[in-house]
Amino acid sequence: MNAPLYNTEILRLAATIPHQARLDAPMGSSEKRSPICGSRVTVDVNLGDDGRVSDVGMLVRACALGQASSSLLSADVIGKSPEELAAARDALTAWLAGEGTLPEWAGFELFQPALPHSARHASIRLAFEAAAEAAEQAQLRRAPSPQTEELRGAG
Repeated sequence: MNAPLYNTEILRLAATIPHQARLDAPMGSSEKRSPICGSRVTVDVNLGDDGRVSDVGMLVRACALGQASSSLLSADVIGKSPEELAAARDALTAWLAGEGTLPEWAGFELFQPALPHSARHASIRLAFEAAAEAAEQAQLRRAPSPQTEELRGAG
């Protein structure tokens, strides 16, 4: 027998999304939308001095699967590097497409019942796509310009 697509844990996660408030002045921000169902997720991030996510804010207007995925992202995103977020996004995309193993992110196994439902995959990916893009933007903002490096070297 197949596991239900919307189980108790998915619904619990959907109802308890951490960091559900936009940041006032994020270093990076990205909004992703699923054209199939209209789900929309916006992720704002700030990076700390170590180049890892120090603050996150989200606006989630998505179906239960998109909300649950946003909850998983939000619960474990602090401390991740932009590279780790890009790797998680890529691993999730590959896994949902049947081209990879279960990604190393707490809770993804909950989405196994969604694997045969390709129309639901875009919504599951939204938060991770937005977070990876926002972190990349933030990383670019943090990167010193050639002029800044030149001034530091001249001192």
